[in-house]
Amino acid sequence: MIKHVVCFKLKDNSEVVCEKTKDVLLSMKTNVKYVKDIEVGIDFLHSPRSYDIHLTVLLENKEALDLYQDDPYHADVVKQYMNGVSETSITVDYEM
Repeated sequence: MIKHVVCFKLKDNSEVVCEKTKDVLLSMKTNVKYVKDIEVGIDFLHSPRSYDIHLTVLLENKEALDLYQDDPYHADVVKQYMNGVSETSITVDYEM
């Protein structure tokens, strides 16, 4: 199994934008067939080093990770939205 973890710092980290972003990310669970499980968290500390949104996606293997990256819903809907609201992001992918 592969865990794909991304943290996003948003341009606007208001509650409304964070909740909308969470909903967009969670929508991958039913729209991207390679996603085995997904978790999204919203930061509540808002410290200078905090990121605003945490995403963890569980995938079957490295091939599924590659397919996930190119999935039309992920690329055309989710990435487009995230590119519009994100200031920066960091990621890590690892085998479990």
